[in-house]
Amino acid sequence: MTTIKIHPQKPKALMCWSGGKDSAMALHRASQDFEVVTLMTTLNVEFKRISMHGVREELLDAQADAIGLPLIKVWGSTGSNQEYEKQMTNALNQAKAIGVTHVIFGDIFLQDLREYRERQLAKVGLIAEFPLWQSNTTKLIQEFVTQGFQTITCCINDGYLDESWAGREIDTQFIQDLPPIVDPCGENGEYHTFCFAGPIFHQPIRFTRGEVIYRPLPTPMPISTQNHDRDDSSSDQYECISLVETKGFWFCDLETLPT
Repeated sequence: MTTIKIHPQKPKALMCWSGGKDSAMALHRASQDFEVVTLMTTLNVEFKRISMHGVREELLDAQADAIGLPLIKVWGSTGSNQEYEKQMTNALNQAKAIGVTHVIFGDIFLQDLREYRERQLAKVGLIAEFPLWQSNTTKLIQEFVTQGFQTITCCINDGYLDESWAGREIDTQFIQDLPPIVDPCGENGEYHTFCFAGPIFHQPIRFTRGEVIYRPLPTPMPISTQNHDRDDSSSDQYECISLVETKGFWFCDLETLPT
């Protein structure tokens, strides 16, 4: 008598996609336990670029195409956080309509940010998942490279690194060159990346490095003196924690190449 094995259906998930290395690794790991059915990315409505990373919308589209997943775009501006969260809720409800029950994030250490995400998702009946949570970031960045992922820095925090780090590909030399103050995965916002090849892509993204541009902040971001012992578990706002004084960011403008 032949025994038929019935494999349980994986829960459907949305990947909160920034376009960078942590998102790529989180998606790679999450695919083992979830059926990831769509990506979701926040873009700046004025510049048509991924928020914080500064990557062009057409490169984001190329990533989604190479991964083979649809993409939900959430458009943000310099308006109120309330308006952004309204748009985010609409996007999450759109995902729920196609059966999504979980949302995947690439966060590693930031407990305040994790709790904020969990609170926001609970409002719409979704569950947050963090495949990289509490990973050793030295081992994680090494694993990222050895597994064949390729990524380039697109945004550099001037409080940690100088202009020369913008547009560098992450490889063994990059990891060795990082100063001790910088988390190997840039988990404190030291740098952001654009992932253009690896196990999750059907084909690499074709692009070229453009000019490096400095964008100063209207007001420097001082070293945080926030008291981590205070109880802010009910807050609907997430406050960015800075370990250094940030005066601005270096952006490497990446441009698409024709296929």
